[in-house]
Amino acid sequence: MIAPDVSLTVPFRLLLDEVGAFVYTTDLKGRYTYANRLVCELLGQPLEALIGYDFSHFVDIGEEGVLREADRQVIEEGITIEQEESNLIHATGEMRHYWSVKKPLRDASGNILGLLGISYDISEKKRLEDQVREQKSLLDTVLDNVDALVYMKDAEHRFVYTNRKMAAVLGHSQQDIAGHMDEEFVPPEQLSQFREIDDRTIVSGERYTGEHIYPSAHEGERFYWSVVVPWMDVRGGRKLIGVSTDITELHDLRIELERQSRTDHLTGVGNRRSFYENAQREFARSRRHNTLLSFITFDIDHFKQINDIYGHSAGDEVLHGLADVCLAALRREDTLVRTGGEEFGVLLPDTDIVSAFALAERIRVLVKQALLGPKDSGLQVSVSLGVAMLSQEDTSFDTLYLRADRALYEAKRGGRDRSVMANMRRPATDRRS
Repeated sequence: MIAPDVSLTVPFRLLLDEVGAFVYTTDLKGRYTYANRLVCELLGQPLEALIGYDFSHFVDIGEEGVLREADRQVIEEGITIEQEESNLIHATGEMRHYWSVKKPLRDASGNILGLLGISYDISEKKRLEDQVREQKSLLDTVLDNVDALVYMKDAEHRFVYTNRKMAAVLGHSQQDIAGHMDEEFVPPEQLSQFREIDDRTIVSGERYTGEHIYPSAHEGERFYWSVVVPWMDVRGGRKLIGVSTDITELHDLRIELERQSRTDHLTGVGNRRSFYENAQREFARSRRHNTLLSFITFDIDHFKQINDIYGHSAGDEVLHGLADVCLAALRREDTLVRTGGEEFGVLLPDTDIVSAFALAERIRVLVKQALLGPKDSGLQVSVSLGVAMLSQEDTSFDTLYLRADRALYEAKRGGRDRSVMANMRRPATDRRS
């Protein structure tokens, strides 16, 4: 039987009972020679029941070899060891975690008598750490699988966090991005816009939403709808969190719908809506810069008969082929539109009436020479054209259009397959193209 360590005075024992840590001593074989009140309460035993027994009588330890090796090093090598330890208490069935400091216990001559251990209960700290780790793992899993770019930056534009999708867009790993400035990954043409938004969000503390372009490292230019919100960490550091959803398909669809709304589906040229938008724009430009503007309006002669004799599919072929013939004859700055049915129009910026009439005649001849109908049908198509140029008296494009339309009517009345120039009053400018 090992007697309790009587070298500790009563006041000192009372002090050790109140230190808020588990304090104990063992002999050279690891058997308890002293334990303070907290150790006794932990193991559910009075001091007398602990003396003479080692820890394996009162706890289960998953890494017993590691703990015994640590105790051996303290006793045999005389070193101090600090380490985390865990064990399962027999009395309560509870797993506890500690931070332990173990030193050799020496007599007055310096000989090692045993071991002095002080252990601090870190079970709650471990539980909180595990909880935080679990929550972080859960959050990382969610953020890495959400269909959006998620990132956090500090006030100096340094990336604090990026989810996997954001890292892929930037073309680097999440680890390589964290702690680095955004300018290392974002092209200069986007950087200034991003920083302006970041600075405004951090300074104002207000949420920002808007559309952005991110140049993906693998997919080229992509469009995103971004929400950027300010956030302050526990130390008062200002940060921002951004969530950007890929809307490239929606953006492309919107552009395509916009294009379709201005395009004639049969011929591929501009439709009536596109015509009036372009006409108003060119009219305003001509007035503002005192430049020339001419307009040709034309339609297909006897188009109803073509549909009646050859069918509407043949009529569609004629319309499509006519548009192709006209486009080949125009300059890049000219605009061909289908204004309705078999009627077309051509906007001619910086073009005088003589040049416009020459183009009208060229279109007329090219159409007549082209085979626009069904193959082997022998169908010959002709057009009648009216030509007008903007004058000083024209208060809007409508008056120019009306004069060209009247000239077209004269071409029809004169026998079709011809171009007619509208009567000119005072030209809008003396300049010639």
